[in-house]
Parts: sequence; structure tokens; C-alpha cells
Amino acid sequence: MKSSPRQLSLILAMFFSLLILVFSGVLQLIFYANIHFLYSVLIVIFFFPVFYFVFRYALERFIYDKIRIIYKTIRRSKSGERNKNRLLYHKGKRDMLDAVSQDVEQWAEFHEKEIADLKRLEAYRREFLGNVSHELKTPITTIQGYVLTLLDGGMDDPKVNKKYLLRTAKSINRMIAIVNDLETISKFEAGIIQLQQKKFNFTYSVKEVFDFMEMKAQKRGISLVFKGNPDLPCYVMGDREKIRQVLINLIDNALKYGKESGETSVSIFDMDDHVLIEITDDGIGIEEQDIPRVFERFYRTEKSRSRAQGGTGLGLAIVKHIIEAHKQTINVRSKIDLGSTFAFTLKKA
Repeated sequence: MKSSPRQLSLILAMFFSLLILVFSGVLQLIFYANIHFLYSVLIVIFFFPVFYFVFRYALERFIYDKIRIIYKTIRRSKSGERNKNRLLYHKGKRDMLDAVSQDVEQWAEFHEKEIADLKRLEAYRREFLGNVSHELKTPITTIQGYVLTLLDGGMDDPKVNKKYLLRTAKSINRMIAIVNDLETISKFEAGIIQLQQKKFNFTYSVKEVFDFMEMKAQKRGISLVFKGNPDLPCYVMGDREKIRQVLINLIDNALKYGKESGETSVSIFDMDDHVLIEITDDGIGIEEQDIPRVFERFYRTEKSRSRAQGGTGLGLAIVKHIIEAHKQTINVRSKIDLGSTFAFTLKKA
């Protein structure tokens, strides 16, 4: 039922006017007053507009003005300052009570979701800080051990000091890599990194990365395969260096977790205005419950095995940021002991 100020005032005025009519009839019955019915009707006609305007003023002044303030606040918080004039209540055009009821419900649902998101983000923040401290603690502890050994007399032994200094340098390089990757992710999230998008031959970039990763692949006996015609150009729009970084990270992962003497392949599929690129390995695969989280910072599917393979644990997070910065998507499908496929899209040039 509609309940605007005008309608409520009209209903209340009619009710009290009828009440007067009934009251005059009761008086006639009780006191045997000889009041002409026409006088009663005239009294009702006189009091009806009085009641109407009194109730209308009271509702507008003392009730709806208060409701309207709440309504404006809710609408402003939902829609932003720039839309408030368009969304505010207009007399005769919007049912205030229904509008407020609906908007309060929506507002409550929105804030329940917002609170749930904040709790989830808080849990993620705690986990992230724990991961950062853990990842940095390992090389710091290692460096500390080597330095203390050198200070306790290891410096006097040329074989020991050189070996420990090299190991210290390796741990420092790991720390630098973690910090650099974190800085890269932060820049992407802050929108500081600007992509230099232009037309380039994606096929050539794949061959370039294969050449770069060839020695690492040979050490594990893994074949790098380009499925398709390597001489057929595939022109896409994007930041060539950033896409090269994506390929290096994904192929490097495939080599780390692929089976020895296995195969890592890159495939390109035509999708009208886009191309779909898939990097596939035949390695250990990823557990189904881990798949939704593989692009999180520092998330490792198997902690001990992943850390033993090296890396900062930030490669896939950077990959996701790069692809999303291109306004494209990336996903993964995987089966244990059968391998994994990372697929992303790029716009055709």
C-alpha cells in the first residue's frame, strides 16, 4: 500500500471526519438532540480540509523531514555525492516510506557484505604479513649465521670465507628479489606503472623466451615446444616487455614443477578479436582446493617443495597484475600428476 504524506493525510482526515459524523449520531441517540443530518454533513465538510492540512503539515514537518534526512544519507552513501540530486525524494513522485524501507534493506545488505569483505581482507592481511616476515626471515637468518661464522674466525680461512661470502651474497640477492617483486606489485595496485602498449609479434616473443630459458630446460631434460607454425606471425596489442615477463614467469614455473624429461608447450588459439595463449606442463599439478589461490602473493601449494625450487613466491601474483593491467583475464586448470595449464588472452592488433 502506498503511503505518501498526501495519502496518509487524506486517510486520516477522512477517518476523523467520519468519526465526527458518527459522534454526532451518537449524541442524537443519547441526548435525543434534534440535529439535522445536513448540519452534520456541513460540519464534516468544514473539518475535513482542516484535518487534512493539519495532518499534512504534521507529517511533513515532524515525521517525513526526519525520514528524508535518513534517506538522503543512505542514498548518498550508496550512490556518491555526484548522484544525490538525481536520487533524492521528490514530492508526489516517490513513495517515501517504501523508498526508505527498500533503501535501508539494501544499505544493510551492502554493509553486511562490506563487513564480511573487511574481515576477509583482514585475515588476508595477517596471512600476508606472516608470509612476508617468514620469507625475509630465512635469508636474514642465513646471512646472520654466515657473518657470525666469519667474525668468529672464518675470515682467516680463504676457503671458508669465500664460500660463506658467496652464500651471503646469494641470500642478499634473494631478499632484493623479494623486495623488488613486492615493489612491482605495489606499483601495479597503485596504478603507477603505465603500460607501453603497441603492436608486436607474439610468436617472436615466445621464441625469444624459449632461447632465454633453453639452458634451464636442458638441465631438467624438458623439451620446450611451440605448438603451431613458428614462422607464422601473431600480432597482438600490449606491453611487449611486460608480456615477455609473463611468459618467463609461466614457463619458469612449468620447468620447476614439470617432470624431468617431460615437455612444456606454448599454444596460441584464434578467438576473433583476441588470441588465447596456453602454457602447459606435464608436471606434478595443483590440488583442486589450491587452484583459486595460486595467484595470491607468497601462496605456495606445497611449502617445502615450492621453497626448495627457489623463487620469491610472487611470480604468479605479478603475472596476474600484468594481464589485468592489459584488461585481459588469466586462469589455470590442473590435475594432480597430469600437469597444469595457464591460459590468458591478449587483444589482436
